[in-house]
Amino acid sequence: MYEVEIKLRADHDRLRDRLEELGATRTESVRQIDTYYDAPHRSFAETDEALRLRRETHTDTDSGTDGESEEKTKLTYKGPLVEAASKTREEFETRVGDDDAAAGVLAGLGFEPAATVDKQREYYEIEEYTVVLDDVAELGTFVEIEQETREDEIDASRAGAVEILDRLGLDADDQIRTSYLGLLLDAETDDQE
Repeated sequence: MYEVEIKLRADHDRLRDRLEELGATRTESVRQIDTYYDAPHRSFAETDEALRLRRETHTDTDSGTDGESEEKTKLTYKGPLVEAASKTREEFETRVGDDDAAAGVLAGLGFEPAATVDKQREYYEIEEYTVVLDDVAELGTFVEIEQETREDEIDASRAGAVEILDRLGLDADDQIRTSYLGLLLDAETDDQE
């Protein structure tokens, strides 16, 4: 499966109002703490890949658990970008029953934590797309329009995401193709110079 994603910096207050006007449905709020790993056998920075362990705390869901929280952990591999027009990449993800055990397996295989990205996310659904408002620690606020799709539908999926951005009053030409991890590492490098 492929994930087509377009990401931009954005003002969340304005976007919430516009999403409501467009009839989008707010589905949940999630805090995600992503630990990214370096591989012992190749440089993910050079190959444009990522391996992460994501710890999520779900609150305010549409499943009737308002006010309660649910925690879960996922292990994700992201392949290199497959096109220049968006952040589309192959992605494999699975739920993990014990996050400490998963971290132990990775450490035992020589994978070392590289960085942590901490973000608060609000999810909205509009048509077949997910709109995510992200507040990323040390980086600021962003919006992502995303959809999972098959390889033969990437172009159509990207075109639909661009159309939704346009309806939100945003310009796809302002997109950021760098991951939050990459932005965070770039910011750390800038601070050290």
